[in-house]
Amino acid sequence: MVRIAALLIGYLFGLWQSAYLYGRMKGIDIREYGSHNAGTTNTLRVLGTKAGMIVMVGDILKCVLAIVTVRLIFRETHGDMNYLLSMYAAAGAILGHNYPFYLHFKGGKGIAATAGLVFAFHPALIPAEVLLFLGIFFTTHYVSLASLAAYAGFFLQIVVFGQLGVFGMTRAHLYELYLIAGLLTAMAFWKHRANIGRLLRREERKTYLTKKNKEALSGQKEGAERE
Repeated sequence: MVRIAALLIGYLFGLWQSAYLYGRMKGIDIREYGSHNAGTTNTLRVLGTKAGMIVMVGDILKCVLAIVTVRLIFRETHGDMNYLLSMYAAAGAILGHNYPFYLHFKGGKGIAATAGLVFAFHPALIPAEVLLFLGIFFTTHYVSLASLAAYAGFFLQIVVFGQLGVFGMTRAHLYELYLIAGLLTAMAFWKHRANIGRLLRREERKTYLTKKNKEALSGQKEGAERE
């Protein structure tokens, strides 16, 4: 029951759709432009770097707040499950971000929300994840490739640190933790399946922070690309 509670708390936080809400403030539905994705990358391309950074911070914070809330609620009664319940909270936030019920389950891809998981889960995860993502992004300018590499690195770190005893949990709880982290990683790859195809065909679009992507905001909807 406590796992379900943590998952639901996370889902409620995940329903804060930063990209959608910011787009509405600008008079558009972000899901009708560019890649049709309610996330940081599409916001950056359609509305510019400043908008993308604001949306990214919002998506990171909702996962951080979900984890902090669950830890505050359950730390006295389930301290031995601290990291496991944190992972459930993060999973809920990512699901809420990707599949918000009030937007007909059409949200983002959960990468910025997962960054919140990395930042709030354990400080040991942060250095490698930041270096991996930024290193690949600034080398290739493919957000999708950097995101997927970081996700794979995240899963690997969870298993390595778990086996080293960093999380201080029982073997059964550790295996459950690995399972959830693995499912989140699989979901990320599934959500990026079109991107993976374009990367293999060398058709993936590059993203730059120094210039605004010129999307048609005059009402013409583009449906060819799915970042």
